[in-house]
Amino acid sequence: MALTPNTLISHSALAAAIAIGAIAAPVLAQEQQGEGDAAAKPAPAERAPMQDDVHSRELDYQGNIVVTAVGLKQLDLLAGTSVFEAEEIQQNMAGQLGDVLVKLPGVSATSFSPGASRPVLRGFQGERVRVLNDGLGTIDVSNTSVDHATTLEPLTAERIEVLRGPAVMLYGSQAIGGAVNVIDKRIPRRIPDEPIHVDGLVGWNSAYDLREGGLSVDIPLANRFVVHVDGTYRETNDLEIAGFTVAPILRDELLEEAAEEEAEGEFEEAEELREAAEQRGILPNSATRTWTANAGFAFIDGDNTLGVAVGWYDTRYGVPGRPGAGHHHGEDEGEEEEGEEEGEERVSIDLEQFRADLRGQLDLGEGAFSQLITRIGYSDYTHTEFEGDEVGTVFDVQGFEARLELAQKDRGWWRGSIGTQYYWRDFFAEGAEAYVPPNVTEQFALFALQEFGNGPIQLEAAARYEMSDVEAQTLGVAREFGTLSGALSLIYETDEALRFGANFSRAERAPSAEELFSDGPHIATQAFEIGDPTLDVESAWGVEAFLRGRIGKAELNVAVYQNWFSDYVYLVDTGLEEDDLPVFQYLQDDAEYFGVEAELSYPLYQGGDLTIIGDVRGDYIRASLDDGSPIPRIPPLSLLGALEAQTDSFDARAEVQWFAEQDRVAGFETPTDSFTLVNLSLSWRPFKDAKSVTVLLGADNLLDVTGRRHASFTKDFVPLAGRNLKASVRVSF
Repeated sequence: MALTPNTLISHSALAAAIAIGAIAAPVLAQEQQGEGDAAAKPAPAERAPMQDDVHSRELDYQGNIVVTAVGLKQLDLLAGTSVFEAEEIQQNMAGQLGDVLVKLPGVSATSFSPGASRPVLRGFQGERVRVLNDGLGTIDVSNTSVDHATTLEPLTAERIEVLRGPAVMLYGSQAIGGAVNVIDKRIPRRIPDEPIHVDGLVGWNSAYDLREGGLSVDIPLANRFVVHVDGTYRETNDLEIAGFTVAPILRDELLEEAAEEEAEGEFEEAEELREAAEQRGILPNSATRTWTANAGFAFIDGDNTLGVAVGWYDTRYGVPGRPGAGHHHGEDEGEEEEGEEEGEERVSIDLEQFRADLRGQLDLGEGAFSQLITRIGYSDYTHTEFEGDEVGTVFDVQGFEARLELAQKDRGWWRGSIGTQYYWRDFFAEGAEAYVPPNVTEQFALFALQEFGNGPIQLEAAARYEMSDVEAQTLGVAREFGTLSGALSLIYETDEALRFGANFSRAERAPSAEELFSDGPHIATQAFEIGDPTLDVESAWGVEAFLRGRIGKAELNVAVYQNWFSDYVYLVDTGLEEDDLPVFQYLQDDAEYFGVEAELSYPLYQGGDLTIIGDVRGDYIRASLDDGSPIPRIPPLSLLGALEAQTDSFDARAEVQWFAEQDRVAGFETPTDSFTLVNLSLSWRPFKDAKSVTVLLGADNLLDVTGRRHASFTKDFVPLAGRNLKASVRVSF
């Protein structure tokens, strides 16, 4: 879409201002050192661990991973926090981010198809969960619809941070349910010790007929510059499943419709319906192909850094169709028949994204602030939905996001950070299923995080004010929102490194363009969706109690939370029909979420170089509207138990993950049956003196059972993979 001169000027000015601040970092740092500043940078061998713009991973005195925000030691406002490092990413590798994380407590996935799966945190999805790339949004349309893939590649991720709880103060009002932050290697953070540093991963599995590989290379130039390049490729065929493609309820409906068609003499239609009902073993039209390429460059001088990166993400994947349903676009009878015929074509999505990023960090020396951290991201995104070989709908998105954060000097009893963030997205869609009109979203925010106390009792506070403008140009409608969110956390830490406390939060979220302006057939959800341009700000009070740390040899993390929503935005079935689809309307009502999530790890045996560890994880969520009716697509109770044997060279893990049935459903959704997955894995590090090579052999869903994720819109006809044998090799040298 064409941008107005004023818009171009304002965005360019903001980008230039932030970029100048970041680019000035090395120069200012050199000047400070030349003047003999007491805060001169340490020698390269003495450098402190570098902080990311949003988070840094530190190790506490007992070696536990601690996720912190800039300027803070502990961020207990995010009571449910998990970090996936390289080994965990390899063990749980999947093509889409949601499927990588599903074994964590409180985490599920949309599982729309093998090519599109977004994280679900504490029952929240879509506009209530932010997916981040190194602290900035992905700037794609994965939040718009569950059939849209996230443009993040797990193969080259350095680590993944999962933040469940009132993360809205850090990342924006869309993180009211939490956030997932993928830290990749595109902009180098450190200077390699080797002349050339290589990280690589290749993998194969049987259920997807997967072939994948990723390679990243970092080359130091002189002693302050690093060049990075990486690339990945993944290809899969149609997914192998354990039993029938369709769920029992849908199968009975198809067979009943087949009998009716046969009674009316429509024998061909009856046969097609029976074939759909009897389809098993394979999920048709679920193949995928994805490749990425990235290049980056960084200047690193002690605690002063400046880096840029550009990258390309390209994927094409099949969209499994609901048996017995087609695409219906016509308005009169003749057009409807043509639409139905077109709907029989296999649907696929071809997605491309160009992205450019900048990250800068400036050591401010002595004074009130210690660091200035800058992040800028730009995205040009296009995805095309094909019906057979014909173009159906095209989505074009241009987006820009920038973040500036000042870390305060640690005063011992007081530390923290303040910052500002800007976001702009220009969304345009055209075609038969362009159910959201062209629109522009613009947001500006101020935020602060503060931590008080240096003893057993600590206090944390956070606040964020955000202004949002959402305009649908073709409708002549523009909405402005101001949201104010805050959180307070009180913590007590024992001498045994056990922390417990309580969080209190008030979060507000502005409605999205999709919730405001939708008006048309949304085939991914099998609904004709109608937005409401008069929606108000959604708000929630929250309280959470948590306990985490060590009790003796046991490591545990437990959280119990409750959220009370006012003006909760949701879709409701109106009972009407349009284009042969049920009409769903966005409405607002009060709502409540209650949940428990826990994980416990305990060494059952320790002797010589052998350690046997027992892991137990679980979560439960209950969510209701004000009248007591259930909110749809809430994941059921789940439990995971595992035994892991660890040695210097081998790790062997056996785990059982059980999902309860979910029969507490909204009026328009179907229940899901309980199922149990049994998974085995064996990791081998062939070189004792260097753990630079890890060979992984595994089997997921060993008993070949049929499983369906209740959070998925397509659970009735897109089951999980059947028995899946897998192998991968990860290298780092």
